[in-house]
Amino acid sequence: MFYEPANAHGLPYNPFKAIVAPRPIGWISTLAPDGTPNLAPYSFYNAIADTPPMVMFSSSGRKDSVDIAETTGEFACNFVGEALMKAMNQTSFAYERSISEFGKAGIEEADCRIIKAPRVAAAPAALECVVTDVMELKDRNGQPVGNWVVIGEVVGVHIDDAMLTDGRFDLNKARPVTRLGYRDFGLTPPIVELLRPGED
Repeated sequence: MFYEPANAHGLPYNPFKAIVAPRPIGWISTLAPDGTPNLAPYSFYNAIADTPPMVMFSSSGRKDSVDIAETTGEFACNFVGEALMKAMNQTSFAYERSISEFGKAGIEEADCRIIKAPRVAAAPAALECVVTDVMELKDRNGQPVGNWVVIGEVVGVHIDDAMLTDGRFDLNKARPVTRLGYRDFGLTPPIVELLRPGED
């Protein structure tokens, strides 16, 4: 099969998101100027640099997380472990901006050290981020497409001590949840260490 996205695929469901998978879930928390916490998951999310550490998340449409992050200049990204999967899914509901997803999903907040936005207390790890760029994506013809990217520099890292093993963040303990496309999510896969050529 071959298709050009501009001409549709002819399938009952769009295969694109399932092909680009698994994708980590950026569980983005922000604090609105009126003091209302916001929490929402984004599966178009990833690390994009390590020195300095930087992450990005992308929103289909200019959603609350984008607006608040741009207005306040900060956001936190919370690691989604299997124990938090149902709560994460609950926060994907489109609540009014005046309603906190933390409260609706029964999620305990914790303070960040550097930024004002809260983080998920039970998350295996969380990244405090300062916004460096917000942009609307364009297509190959230079036309805006209504998808927004927020880039943040990581200025603080929280790790649950129980998730550390021999100085490493232990993914077998943290048990990451990933997005696979459609309504499918991935749970912790077998982890294999593979040395690069020339490494002992």
